[in-house]
Amino acid sequence: MPRLVADWRRVLLLSLSFWMQIAGIVVLIAPELWYRITGQDYDPNVAWWLGLGLLVAGAGGRLLEQGLAPWKEAVRILAVALIIFALALLLAWPASSAPLTATPATEAETLAIAVPFIAREEGKRNVAYRDAVGIPTICFGSIRGVHMGMVKTDQECLDLLWVEVADHRNGLHRFFTAATVAGRLPATRDAAYTSLAFNVGIVGTGKSTATRRLNDGDIAGGCQALTWFDKAGHRVLRGLFERRKREKALCMVGLH
Repeated sequence: MPRLVADWRRVLLLSLSFWMQIAGIVVLIAPELWYRITGQDYDPNVAWWLGLGLLVAGAGGRLLEQGLAPWKEAVRILAVALIIFALALLLAWPASSAPLTATPATEAETLAIAVPFIAREEGKRNVAYRDAVGIPTICFGSIRGVHMGMVKTDQECLDLLWVEVADHRNGLHRFFTAATVAGRLPATRDAAYTSLAFNVGIVGTGKSTATRRLNDGDIAGGCQALTWFDKAGHRVLRGLFERRKREKALCMVGLH
């Protein structure tokens, strides 16, 4: 029958390896619970690097000499945790860049970039089909007035996509400040945010950290936050992860 180690009370209170591993598990689980309960997004990159660092420190802690004075053990645990937290922020934080003043993009300029970008990401089906939740869908994911048996030509699908992308762009612009529209939205960045809105919804994008950061002048931080929308069913999907990377790259055009 398994037995506890003789000094289990000391391990529970002051073991570096024990507390690093417990903290690592908490860091990896708590943000997901927070998102589920509140619906508020967070930076998964910080949580991932912090959780990984704590778990690695816990494994490494097994090699360190135990039995220091209690206050020294407590200080060591705190110091290691602070170092790991600082490193996680450095690894996950987006590269800084000075806010740039960009010429406001016209709708035509943005659509010229956004439409082909979204077309490649979404894929096209000319015959109506039912999506994952049973809604009749056609072309590049359109559900407007679609019924089973409907067929559209390539040109009809493309024309429909132009209309729907324009609608998403215009709807999203309601969430941007005047300063953002005037100086932080070149066509490429406008297209990146529009692509996200087309994929996850106008309101979800408009109320996201990505939009809030952009409105606050943190352009690089906003582009980084686009990548947070990489989950479906509470798990990261490779397809969404890769799409968000491409949207971030489009968003970062012109920054240095």
